[in-house]
Amino acid sequence: MRLLRGLLLFVLATVGLTAQEASPTGLKVLTAGHSFHVWMPPLVAEMAKAAGIQGHEQLAISSIGGSKVIQHWDLPAEKNKAKPVLEAGKADLFTMAPTFLPDPGIENFTKLGLEHNPKLRLTLQQNWVPFEDPVIWLSKSKPKSIDRDGITLAQLRAKHDPYFKMIEDHVKELNARMPEAKIAIVPSGEAVMALRDKVIKGEAPGIKTQNELFTDALGHPGSQIRVLSAYCHYSVIYRRSPVGLPVVSQLTKLPEAEKLNRMLQEIAWKAVTGHPMSGVVQ
Repeated sequence: MRLLRGLLLFVLATVGLTAQEASPTGLKVLTAGHSFHVWMPPLVAEMAKAAGIQGHEQLAISSIGGSKVIQHWDLPAEKNKAKPVLEAGKADLFTMAPTFLPDPGIENFTKLGLEHNPKLRLTLQQNWVPFEDPVIWLSKSKPKSIDRDGITLAQLRAKHDPYFKMIEDHVKELNARMPEAKIAIVPSGEAVMALRDKVIKGEAPGIKTQNELFTDALGHPGSQIRVLSAYCHYSVIYRRSPVGLPVVSQLTKLPEAEKLNRMLQEIAWKAVTGHPMSGVVQ
């Protein structure tokens, strides 16, 4: 009887440990960014709920179109949604999205957040390049439309890799000066490159053209990229694979939703675990 009771307690303890590993504690998240980023929090919340993660909470979202992080920092007190949360030490994790770099707002927020919560985690979203080209992005004259289906992966890489390196260099410099920060990069841009490669090769379920992935010339994302980027954030935030989670609501009405959802999960996890600055290892 005593042996049986011991075995039972061992099984219960093992099951409890497995359940705990399968469902980490939910985090309290703060977000500051632009229109390539601020639609992400509700999607991650949906993913966390589907994964059985309890306690995930979005504390606030500071949203400014086309913004650098410094613009969120410079908001007056009555409009500033990020500073009060950080000053109260309420956030477990702060997601930011820059545009042009360097961006002093990243450092300002990092110092403020760590001052009030030394355990605060910080992430920076790696974007895809607006208008497909930094030169166009920075110019005064912007095209009304872009035919993305005439663009090859090699051409995409030529325009995106220097921007990706700029983000990495900026984060490396900040982390070197502030070792306690450990700012992580969410490689949404790399994931978008991988998705577009799948589309070019005809391997993306329900997606026939690259143009379908975007809503305008600037590069605002359609539902496929929004979900893909959110899976990247989920992977970095919770340091676990999204593969196997149910179809996200934004995809349910799309052709081949199940296969598409699975592919986006796999692309996101590969991008995150393959990026040396994501803070996630497989």
